[in-house]
Amino acid sequence: MNRPRILLADDHVLLMDAFRKLLEPEFVIIGAVCDGHSLLTAAAKLEPDLIIVDLALPLLNGMDAGRKLIEMLPRTKLLVVTMNEDAAIATRALEEWASGYLLKKSAGSELIHAIRELMAGRTYVTSRITYQMEREFMRNPTAKTDKSLTQRQREVLQLLAEGLTMKETADTLKLTTRTVAFHKYKIMEDFGLHNNLDLLRLAIKEHLVSAK
Repeated sequence: MNRPRILLADDHVLLMDAFRKLLEPEFVIIGAVCDGHSLLTAAAKLEPDLIIVDLALPLLNGMDAGRKLIEMLPRTKLLVVTMNEDAAIATRALEEWASGYLLKKSAGSELIHAIRELMAGRTYVTSRITYQMEREFMRNPTAKTDKSLTQRQREVLQLLAEGLTMKETADTLKLTTRTVAFHKYKIMEDFGLHNNLDLLRLAIKEHLVSAK
């Protein structure tokens, strides 16, 4: 029986090294990437059986990368391993593209168990997130997450919030600087923002970047 082939995506190299040492006795680690754009490129080339993806990836966050991955590789299992304990974010990821959701504070044995579950065609959500999701549902069972930003706006906002200039953002996304400026000021107009600090606050609210 062939061992499942796994691609790692996290911007903490030490953590990926720890994952590799933990998983290699049972699984084949075929690659490791540190940002969302590299993840899409590697996934298309390697076609892994499973991808472990952090939500807080630079250049393109894990949430938006996950949406693209599920379209590119519908048979690949996507397991979120993140610091983010927001039940609403977990629900969105699981509804849209993820097969499992795990926290970085989880034990290594739980990570292995989660991978086994996903490879067997099941889902896996760590108990802490499951509990929060149940509480959120009981508090407001009809609540839905509003998504007002377009996909392109999310990409532009993330890069600007990470500190890239409009020219650097344009180069990264293969757009013109004028197009990036259009998206930036359209976001500011739609959300009533006044400066770059407001843009950063919106990016944090939308979980495109983490508050540091």
